Amino acid sequence: MGGTSRPLLCLFCLALLFYSAISELCNPEDKKVLLKIKQAFNNPYILASWNPNNDCCDWYTVTCDATSHRINSLTILAGNLSGQIPPDVGDLPYLTNLEFHKLSNVTGYIQPAIVKLTHLKSLTLSWLNLTGPIPDFLSKLKNLTSIDFSFNQLSGSIPRSLSQLPNLNGLRLDRNKLSGPIPSSFGNFPQGLYLFLSHNQLTGSIPSSFAHMDFNYIDLSRNKLEGDASVVFGSNKTIQIVDLSRNLLKFNLSKVVFPKSLTSLDLNHNMIYGGLPLELNTLNLQYLNVSYNRLCGQIPVGETEVGRSVIFNLLLLLQCTKFFKSCKSDFSVPRICVLFLLPRCAKRLGCRVGALQQAQVFSIREFIHFEKEFSTR
Repeated sequence: MGGTSRPLLCLFCLALLFYSAISELCNPEDKKVLLKIKQAFNNPYILASWNPNNDCCDWYTVTCDATSHRINSLTILAGNLSGQIPPDVGDLPYLTNLEFHKLSNVTGYIQPAIVKLTHLKSLTLSWLNLTGPIPDFLSKLKNLTSIDFSFNQLSGSIPRSLSQLPNLNGLRLDRNKLSGPIPSSFGNFPQGLYLFLSHNQLTGSIPSSFAHMDFNYIDLSRNKLEGDASVVFGSNKTIQIVDLSRNLLKFNLSKVVFPKSLTSLDLNHNMIYGGLPLELNTLNLQYLNVSYNRLCGQIPVGETEVGRSVIFNLLLLLQCTKFFKSCKSDFSVPRICVLFLLPRCAKRLGCRVGALQQAQVFSIREFIHFEKEFSTR
């Protein structure tokens, strides 16, 4: 009996090995490339599942196409990974998504071999420690729909060639050390773009070509931009969120035509003059910050109401400027939903805030909390 079972057991083991070999879905060339990437990062723990004895389509951070079984996504997030992104990433020809995120010990330039990834749609290299310029070769990756290089140490100017990407709908270059002007060619992007260029060292004016551009969300805050920003707006646009705060912008706000779609507007800490347009009453604004400018005139009275579940419907952090033509009587503004008047400014201007029976006024403690929050933005 024992003599018969032993050959059967061997046959079973051979069959099992044969089945394992033919059942592996991962392309062998893709597998070799992934193992090279792992070795280049000194075999980190986050890539422990990358075992050569297992099907690489089952490895952590890796996704295979359901039909071709080629690697189409590589996503490495928040782990103990050190070194430079190796050139081997360019040898995964069917990648549509490449993401390295929250890996502060990943250094070096943006890997030039990425130019070989012609199927790439989403490229995220964010919260790393990358340095050097944004490369021109990105304009060759015509399938890109999203680029995110935020929270790095990238420097130099923004290449105008990025506007040659016909399918791009999201561009994040915020929180870097980029300098120079915003390329005028950025007015040629596809409509509805999400554009984040905040927290850099950009200079010059907002391109006039933006008058023909309909962004969905634009954040140019905390730069050194000058001049007129009214080109961002327009009655025929569908832009929803605009943040131009903490720049050197100087234009007449009362002449700006806002789109009906606008829900959030932050213009604080600029040199904007004029007054608040009456048409603000007709917008469904959830957030408005025009503090620390050179505005004058009166706050327009509206009919909008909002519950306390929304943090701000209308936020006017009024610094001690000449915002009001006259500030000697009570504010008879029963339907300004959320109005903050800095207590020290109110006292200095001789204002009494006692007639806001129907307005939603936060306590001083709540106000101080929000004031601190926005003063550090």
